[in-house]
Amino acid sequence: MSTTLQSQKSKVSKLAENIIGSEIIKLAGEVNEKIKQGEKIYNMTIGDFNPREFPIPTELKQYIVDAYFDDQTNYPAADGMLELRNAVSNLLKERGNLDYKNDEILIAGGARPVIYSIFKALVDADDTVIFAVPSWNNNHYSYLNFAKSVVIEATPEQNFMPTAADIKPHIQNATLVALCSPQNPTGTVFSKEGLEEICDMILAENIRRGPDAKPVYLMYDQIYWALTFGNTKHYNPVVLRPEMRAYTVFVDGISKSLAATGVRVGWSMGPKMIIDKMKAILTHVGAWAPKAEQMASAKYLNNLSLYDTFIDEQKNKISTRLDGFYKGFQDLKNEGFKVDAITPQAAIYLTIKFDLHGMKTADGRVLATTKDITKFILDEAKLAVVPFYAFGADDNSPWYRMSVGTCKVTDVADVISNLRNALKKLS
Repeated sequence: MSTTLQSQKSKVSKLAENIIGSEIIKLAGEVNEKIKQGEKIYNMTIGDFNPREFPIPTELKQYIVDAYFDDQTNYPAADGMLELRNAVSNLLKERGNLDYKNDEILIAGGARPVIYSIFKALVDADDTVIFAVPSWNNNHYSYLNFAKSVVIEATPEQNFMPTAADIKPHIQNATLVALCSPQNPTGTVFSKEGLEEICDMILAENIRRGPDAKPVYLMYDQIYWALTFGNTKHYNPVVLRPEMRAYTVFVDGISKSLAATGVRVGWSMGPKMIIDKMKAILTHVGAWAPKAEQMASAKYLNNLSLYDTFIDEQKNKISTRLDGFYKGFQDLKNEGFKVDAITPQAAIYLTIKFDLHGMKTADGRVLATTKDITKFILDEAKLAVVPFYAFGADDNSPWYRMSVGTCKVTDVADVISNLRNALKKLS
């Protein structure tokens, strides 16, 4: 390394110097390069929507345009526009059975600022944060807060959801337990009993600590809660155990339910004391949702019949894709190929398995690692999916996330056909 580069390197903070980039973005770079070269790639790496397949609600789009023509372009309120906080409060009560007043709700520019402010409001340097893997970005937020991470490797037998038994050995030292349901990247959910056991454990630990000690809090990310399929039900800790209200801070918003990832309207609800501190933190970050989008979202969410109709359509479109891919993987499995998938439950993700370690390609190359397998699937099947190690799981985990928000229904048969042809080349 040159002296100049060493000098530049030493002028940034230790935090900046050691921060880790997104594994998904690294994979996306390779995928995009293939697309630039003219290859037909089925890119199912990003947890996003193709607006041509999954547009935001027509009414919401018009309300946003109207809000800009109404000159709603100055600073929004620091905690979010009152109209939107009232609309969110009503949505939560009518569809989520949650009673949060408008001063217990904080609006932000999507889920990321919400999570950042939760960490900053609750977690000191060297505090312990417990989370399971695979999961989305808990490792990065812990790093940004100089926290100690306790990482639990969840198992396919539990649909990759952590259990109270997994968490219990570490709970006495914890400040924050970070949970997500429906889960990114797995598309699976907590069972009622499983979440109740975790809540009971947190409540017991806080009783043990007493009223003067810093509690253990629960960050509950339910950004996908409107998108459950079949008989799957979404549960949240405050409905199951009302005492958890004092210790639970939610992550929520319209990014996934309304396919509005670029609209950037998210929110948190929790104890007013914590919400106020999060508001103060975000005031200095400036991570507000734009005022026009807030006013438009308020108008849209105030009409729950419109909301319900859109959610029903959205769920049908997503589940058609998830069910199609699940059936396709089961067909491949029944044909003797070493693949599998977990029955889809929620969100926009299918958990799939390529159990191909040690197999040989037609030219004699051994697929020794998960990276080898990922590259083989990309090169031979023209399918880009994200290995679970990108979400903190073991480097050689055979499990992957397939995101269906960017694909067409007609892509399902083509992808399964490509996979069948590629897998036939292995021995």
